Order: sequence, then C-alpha cells, then structure tokens
Amino acid sequence: MPISYAERVKIKEKLFRREVQMGRLQEREAARKEKNALEELCRVQRKFMPDLFDLFEKTADPRDPCYVTYPNRLMLGQMFFKGVAGIESMQGMTQAFNDEKISENLSGIMGCGKWKYLPHHVTENEYLERLDPRELEEVIWQTVYGLIRRRTFEDARYKKRWIVIFDATQTYSGERCINGKCLEQHFDRGTENERVIYHVDVLEAKIWLGDGMVCSLGSEFIENDEKYRQMRDEKVKQDCERKAFVRLAKKIKQRFPRLPILILADSLYASKPVMDTCREYKWEYLIRFKDGSIPYIADEWNAVPERESIGSAEYVNGIEYAGHSVNALHYREEKIKGGKPEVTEFQWITSMKVTKGNAEKMASTGRLRWKIENEGFNRQKNWDGDITHACSHNANALKNHYLMRQISDLARQLYEWFFLKRNGIKRAIKNISPVLLSCFGRRLTGGDISEKRLDEPAFN
Repeated sequence: MPISYAERVKIKEKLFRREVQMGRLQEREAARKEKNALEELCRVQRKFMPDLFDLFEKTADPRDPCYVTYPNRLMLGQMFFKGVAGIESMQGMTQAFNDEKISENLSGIMGCGKWKYLPHHVTENEYLERLDPRELEEVIWQTVYGLIRRRTFEDARYKKRWIVIFDATQTYSGERCINGKCLEQHFDRGTENERVIYHVDVLEAKIWLGDGMVCSLGSEFIENDEKYRQMRDEKVKQDCERKAFVRLAKKIKQRFPRLPILILADSLYASKPVMDTCREYKWEYLIRFKDGSIPYIADEWNAVPERESIGSAEYVNGIEYAGHSVNALHYREEKIKGGKPEVTEFQWITSMKVTKGNAEKMASTGRLRWKIENEGFNRQKNWDGDITHACSHNANALKNHYLMRQISDLARQLYEWFFLKRNGIKRAIKNISPVLLSCFGRRLTGGDISEKRLDEPAFN
C-alpha cells in the first residue's frame, strides 16, 4: 500500500529528530572527556612546546637585579596566559587574575611555586618597555624549530618545502600618534582640511602546519626611524611592506639556513627584489598576480596564442623577466551561488615549473594564502581577543605584546586541533578562551598537569 505524502513527512521529521538527539548525545559524551580545559591545554603545551617556560626564564632580564620581585618566567608566563584567555586589555588581565587560586594555579604551572599575587599590569608594561623583542623572537624560533623537527606536520609541505605565507596587518590605527615610529597617512595634504591617520603595521611570516593551522615564523615591524623625521616634505619616504620583506627574509634565512621554503604572497610582492631574494636564499615562490603588477609578464601571457591547459588550469612556462625565468598559472573556478553560475579567476607567477601533473595542485596551494587572514589575523582580531587594542603606547612594548600574542595563539591552536577536534568536541573559536579562563581558578592536583599522560594515543 503506497505511503501518503503526510505520512512521508512524519517519517522524515521523526528520523530528523532522532538524528538531532543522537548528535546532541554524542556531543555531550565528547564534552565529558574534557574534565578541565586548563589541564588539557597544559598537556598539549607540554607535548608540543615543552621548553616554553624554560625559554621565558632564559631571556635576558632588562631590570636591575636589586629591584626584581617577579622572575622572567612569571612575567612572561602571565602574558602567555593572558593571550590564551583572550583578554584584550592589561587592566582586564589584572582584574581577571586577581584571585588567589588563579594566581597559585598559573604560577604553579609555570614552575614558579605558588604565588598569591601575579604581577600588576603596570609592572608588566614597564618590563615589556625594556625587554628586547629579539628575546621573544628567539622563543618563537626555538618553539617553531621544535615543531618542524617533529614528523607530525610533514604532510603540510608542498614538494618537501614548508609553505610560508607573507602578509602585513595593522595593530593600531587612529588620529593619535602614540609613538614616534608610527606610519602616517595624509588626506587633503596642503589644505586646511588636511588630516593625518597614524598606524602601526607589522609584516608577518606564517608557516603552514596543515589542517587550518598557521603559526608565526617571524615578524618585522614596519616603522619610521629618525631619518624619516629629518626628511624634507618633497623627499619623504616611509618604511613599507616590501622593505620589511627583505629584512624579515634575511632574519628567517639566518635562523633557518637549511629550511626549504615555498613563499606564498599577494600581488604586492610580484617584483624583482622579491624574486632576487628568493633566488639568493634558494627559496621557491608562488605569488598572486594581477595584470597591473608587472605589465610585461601580462603582455607575454596574452601574446601566447595556445597555452598549455588541464582541467580549469592554464599555464605558460619560461617567461623571461629581469633575469628571471618566470612561470605563469591561471585558474578558473566555476560554482553556483544563489542559483546563478559564478566564475572566479586566479593568477599566479611562480619559480616552479608548471606541468599537467601539478597545475591544479599548485593552484590549490596558492589559494592557501587567505589562511593567514582567516586562521591568522582574523581570529586574533575578531574571534580571540583583539591585537589592534593598544596595550601600551611605547613602541618596544607594543612589539613585545604582539610577539607574546603569537606564542599564546599557537598554544590555543594546538589545543583546539589536538584535543578538541581530535575528541569530537564542537566549540566555536570565540568560546574557547572563555572556557579556558573559567578553569583557571579550579583546583588542580599534581596529576592534572603532570607529564605522565602526554604520550596517550590522542597525540599520535
């Protein structure tokens, strides 16, 4: 006997309710695996960043030893947990951590014993104003080196090269000049309506670890020095992203001389100096290209009547430009959006030879560049605190705040991927930090943060 339409609807609704109920039940079962979020974070940190607090302790202390109350390990450790908890302001940190149990827990995790009070935010800022940012850069490099040496992330490489994504972001923008190194943007220059916007920019190199994970490989601040202040108006040249790239690339090469790297970057980097740098350091590049970037390459591309193609990809190899043999790749993506077909086109220039066997894979790799915006800057600005909040007006302190945030963000990403997602625990990115913060004051035992559980299958 045929089933009526009304009966079919009832059966579908019943099955849907059953699936929803089972889904919620599974989520509850998964959530029970996390007895204490802070405990699980410590396990992940000790597994993937085992020397973190020791590296904090080894940084050169800029203070007079006669007036030191809190050791480096405690000063930087508190800033680490500030970032983990997604706390934006320094005053907010002092208020949130002004609890005896929280102070004892966090100081105990850092290996400092049990302190009843953690450093006040004024003390922290005075310390960060004097701390050399190169000390924190060394902490980041040591941590990343440890991750690279593990085999856990090797599948993220492309042709045995680590993907490093370069992009810049603003950490401050406003009409107030907070320090003498701010960049300037003038509107209606020379008129009575002239307006100046001051901003602090940083060029970031993020290494791709796969599964949506990116972590800082190096940072270079784009800032005006004293020479800029002394220039006449007609000769003013500010620091810029391309200049910062040369400086940052040099630092990375000095710190990781044998690391095979594939650079991903936007069309701003389609230039001879970037190509020269990559050739000198034996790096490969895959750079987003627009017709206005290098007109000569665009003309050569258009002059080729029959290009090699496979699927949605077209390519031309061997375009000579400024002493470089450049290869061009074009990819056409078609999808249905709102019931209508939508076409998006992408172009890259690369130092790697494009073939029918790798064209589409190379295009997919090139599109990873947006990950630094989404998994990198976007989560640090909108979902997990806000790196644009000026925790200090001092240029040196601003750098240290930013670098500490990169260290904290790496720990949170590792916790998210190697505990939450491995165990099927669904949690919005914006909710991870509040849950962690809520656990800071819970009672911890030695077993909660011991190393004896680090080699459990969840990390294999």
